[in-house]
Amino acid sequence: MTATVKGDGPPPALHPSHFAVATPDKPALIMAGTGQVVTFAELEAASNQAAHLLRSLGLKPGDAVAVCLGNRPEYFALAWAAQRSGLYFVALSSRLTLAEIDYIARDSGAGVLIADADLPHTPDLPRGLSDLTLFCLGGATPGYRVWEDEAALQPATRIADEVAGGEMLYSSGTTGRPKGVRPELPRDGDITAMPMTTVVARSRFGVDADSVYLCPAPLYHAAPLRWSMAVQHLGGTVVLMEKFDPERALAAVDRHRVTHSQWVPTHFIRMLKLPDEVRARYDVSSLKLAIHASAPCPVPVKQAMIDWFGPILVEYYAGTEGNGMTIITSPEWLRKPGSVGRANFCVVHILDDDGRELPPGEVGNIYFQGDHPFEYHNDPEKTAGAYDARGWTTLGDVGRLDEDGYLFLTDRKSFMIISGGVNIYPQEIENLLIQHPRVADVAVIGAPCPEMGERVVAVIQPADWADATPEVAAELSAWARRSLSGIKLPRQFDFMRELPRHDTGKLYKRLIRDEYWKDAGS
Repeated sequence: MTATVKGDGPPPALHPSHFAVATPDKPALIMAGTGQVVTFAELEAASNQAAHLLRSLGLKPGDAVAVCLGNRPEYFALAWAAQRSGLYFVALSSRLTLAEIDYIARDSGAGVLIADADLPHTPDLPRGLSDLTLFCLGGATPGYRVWEDEAALQPATRIADEVAGGEMLYSSGTTGRPKGVRPELPRDGDITAMPMTTVVARSRFGVDADSVYLCPAPLYHAAPLRWSMAVQHLGGTVVLMEKFDPERALAAVDRHRVTHSQWVPTHFIRMLKLPDEVRARYDVSSLKLAIHASAPCPVPVKQAMIDWFGPILVEYYAGTEGNGMTIITSPEWLRKPGSVGRANFCVVHILDDDGRELPPGEVGNIYFQGDHPFEYHNDPEKTAGAYDARGWTTLGDVGRLDEDGYLFLTDRKSFMIISGGVNIYPQEIENLLIQHPRVADVAVIGAPCPEMGERVVAVIQPADWADATPEVAAELSAWARRSLSGIKLPRQFDFMRELPRHDTGKLYKRLIRDEYWKDAGS
């Protein structure tokens, strides 16, 4: 969320550049795997050198710079360089295909791409992107200039024309081709102005200069990047995992006395499935808040995490678009299990397909009302489709509000199954099946059915591939029948070794659904 917010009193003029002077030797970043420390003074110097280099390449405020990197310490210097240079920072997933990298780099209008030497696609990128200025980070690679060598020649002082930039991130493409979300940059250009994420971190989550924040997810995704930068904006320390591992995440909390952490439900499920003796090995009592979002969290999973971590889980619902947010604390959730909270700096509306407001309890399209405009880059039709006549915006999700204003998500509208004229939302079925001990992951989709239009299919990633048998499918069906009505019960159980899930926990359900519909003309 790039839009700045007023209302919590005048914020102090905080920024990593401030802490580089006030607390120069304090860690701004600790790499969880290697233990490498980047101090605020080091972050400031590297950020300034990067800003000078980007300016020397002709990038001016409003332009874009793209990076395709793993979780490595240089990430933040580049992000803060863009933030202080008025540039859009385009973070590309390190798991994209060559074609996807090519598409995003060109669609974003980036003039410079900085790639990780350790990524498998890096050697092949110059062939398709020869018209971009290409840099490699982490080693010399044919077709690239070496970022470290050229940045080291630049001054470590601040550029003369500092002006606030921001992120231009692409959605994970769970329902189609990734969409670039291009927010408005701060109008006053003040690099110390707090983006919405920083305001929320400070005012709702209690993040300050004493906070130690664990980031177990890839920085190319909106939430890990924005929350991590918010922590550094406020003078706290980020502990960054190179790659998520459930036991190593617990070890990082214990070793670094982490106070705040950010998770997705997949992380919770993998940690909960650790043996009891492994979980008991690590002290997580330093945690003040465990923040989670990105994907729906099954009620039993969240309850188990609260039982383990304590009532410190805070869930929010938002999107890369930054157009609105709801937040719910653990005490609230225990009263309203399954809710994602109440509106934060916005108003939530539930509308029918004709745009009429629905009363509490009725399921409809979720819209946000607030001063957080955005656009999908190079896609005016998609942008227009996200707005209604009143200027309210939607992420395409479906849900309901209760009488107290708490939001309950039902599913994405595009994933709804219509069987025999009845609307079926897969999320409810998935939340049930993931509880079965033989199930490691699950996706429920609608497949073509001549009689009913669509039939409910459960695609299971078993905890043990030896369980991918008709007998286990029958066991799962019988088990689910005890909790689901007949119309919701999957008519078919299929098995997949690994579901196509993003590192951030989002499921690429369209890829699964397309396989079932490819011969049906849909």
